[in-house]
Amino acid sequence: MAIAEEKAGLNGAEGDGIVISARDITVAFGDKVILDKLSLDIHRGEILGFVGASGAGKSVLLRTILGLNKKQAGTIELFGVDVDKASDVERLRIDMRMGVLFQHGALFSALTVLENVQVPMREYLDLPKALMDELALLKIELVGLPPDAARKFPSELSGGMVKRAALARALALDPDVVFLDEPTSGLDPIGASEFDELVVKLRDTMDLTVYMVTHDLDSLFTACDRVAVLGNKKILIEGTIEDMLKSEEPWVKSYFRGKRARQLDLAARA
Repeated sequence: MAIAEEKAGLNGAEGDGIVISARDITVAFGDKVILDKLSLDIHRGEILGFVGASGAGKSVLLRTILGLNKKQAGTIELFGVDVDKASDVERLRIDMRMGVLFQHGALFSALTVLENVQVPMREYLDLPKALMDELALLKIELVGLPPDAARKFPSELSGGMVKRAALARALALDPDVVFLDEPTSGLDPIGASEFDELVVKLRDTMDLTVYMVTHDLDSLFTACDRVAVLGNKKILIEGTIEDMLKSEEPWVKSYFRGKRARQLDLAARA
């Protein structure tokens, strides 16, 4: 079945430009509460930077939205559908509209880059091998990898190439939303900057919504339209970089205006 046909069943379901809505989310592991009645919306077409102290629960929320962590309370709506009430068919369609780049790429070491990119195609679609090869090669080219990277194994790639290969896999089904978990971690400044530029370009050309968990201040300043800060198990503040720079919330102030923070010329962004 064509990707467009499979996703069509949910087109137009979401309203008010909100593609992901988390309300009063509580997540705990044993007696330790990680998220406590947290609420957050992600809007269509934006690049949202999600930031917070190490261990605050940034990746926990991402995995909870994806259904990989169990929540104790709250509701999550994806594309206007409450995932707790979704039928199996609705859940399948939702899953096909989301792509994920995990923190370290999470490529299968025994598969080539081409085969890694084809994993979502094999899981969700019934396509001839020749067509899957063609589609995978297109995604590999789209993320800026050379054609010969397709036949290489992850161990033969640089850190930056691994990230791009993982991004190609996240884009395999032409998703509407892409989740990026620390996408520039481990990259040198030039590689990180190039990756940020790639994310913005893909958002603009593919009409993506991007949810980016990151510690990278440069990514927040140059790639993100909006930032949400996690602290005390909830969202402390959300808004633009300008809002972050004006905030007097202690952690936000220290992070965005501290000694190691980058001071951006706001006039240059106008």
